[in-house]
Amino acid sequence: MAHYKPDLSCQNKFIPINFAEQILPGTFEYALCYIVENKLDLSGFDVWYNNDKTGAAAYSPTVMLKIILLGYAHGLISSRRIAKACENNILFMSVSGDVQPHYTSIAAFVAKMHEQIEPLFTQVLMICDEEDLIGRNMFAIDGCKLKSNASKEWSGTFDELRRKKAKLERASKRIIERHQSQDGLGEELITQDLKQKEKLDKSADKITDFLATHKEKTGSKGKPVKSNITDPDSAKMTTSKGTIQGYNGIAINDDKHQVILQAQAWGSVGEQQTLQPAVAQLKQQLDKLTTNKLKGEHTIKFTADSGFNSEENLEFMAQSGFDTYIADNQFRKRNPLFKASETYETEQEKRRLKRSKKVKKDRHKFLA
Repeated sequence: MAHYKPDLSCQNKFIPINFAEQILPGTFEYALCYIVENKLDLSGFDVWYNNDKTGAAAYSPTVMLKIILLGYAHGLISSRRIAKACENNILFMSVSGDVQPHYTSIAAFVAKMHEQIEPLFTQVLMICDEEDLIGRNMFAIDGCKLKSNASKEWSGTFDELRRKKAKLERASKRIIERHQSQDGLGEELITQDLKQKEKLDKSADKITDFLATHKEKTGSKGKPVKSNITDPDSAKMTTSKGTIQGYNGIAINDDKHQVILQAQAWGSVGEQQTLQPAVAQLKQQLDKLTTNKLKGEHTIKFTADSGFNSEENLEFMAQSGFDTYIADNQFRKRNPLFKASETYETEQEKRRLKRSKKVKKDRHKFLA
């Protein structure tokens, strides 16, 4: 029989590490470190700090950007997970120079430095343009639903939130009335009810504060739309996996190397409202690029799916200067391939329902 050496990957080992040797040329980590350290202008971050004479030393923006972008590239979007990786992962330790910021420092950097971080996106695009990675032949826009860290239960129009507040106040009042009518309630039950009342009152106060400090949002047709108390910028969105509280993540990329030239999360239910501001931002980015190759030689194509189709958007894109192709909402009905596919799916669904009814019928007979 074959005899192999044991796998010791689960064992700990104390070894000396040279962090500089862990970042290998040709890898994403090497490119990230080189660009952040040598190509990006980070002087805008210096204005935020005023601790040269007093206060503790701050984490370098260079280090914070590198570990955050490295975390995002590996799917670590939580500040806690990024902080944990800086403590345990050799790659993160090497990129950061063994700096181990607390997760609150990472979260604060992302939240407070957005105005300083945003211009870096344009600087990266300039680097891509210098390397001839942006073709300017065709741009495509698409979106995906992004779940936010907010509960759907705290969503509603202002009228719905007022009714929810009144309902909470009535429930709180019933607890007091119960105590007044039943003096003989046990101490444990009274304590439990008082905790429930405090929770109801806190929720009602939360709604009151929100209604007093925010304006009601309206949709594209001027009708009130649901707002979320926990995350006012988010919205309820229908996806293939149900309704979520979140955002529309919209991005525009170039066809040559799939470089993203515009990206933003919108707290809007429909994609139609995001097309015009997204295209406006795309034009601003193109104007900032130093290289103007292909500009004026031909018209750039622009594509979008049927989710962006509307009469207003078609009129806007006709004046945008792009050679635009947007699928309309009825193209499936005209295409015989889709019609045949839908007929097949309908037949399959009918067979599935028929089998399901038969199984239920047989089950009832068995139980009888």
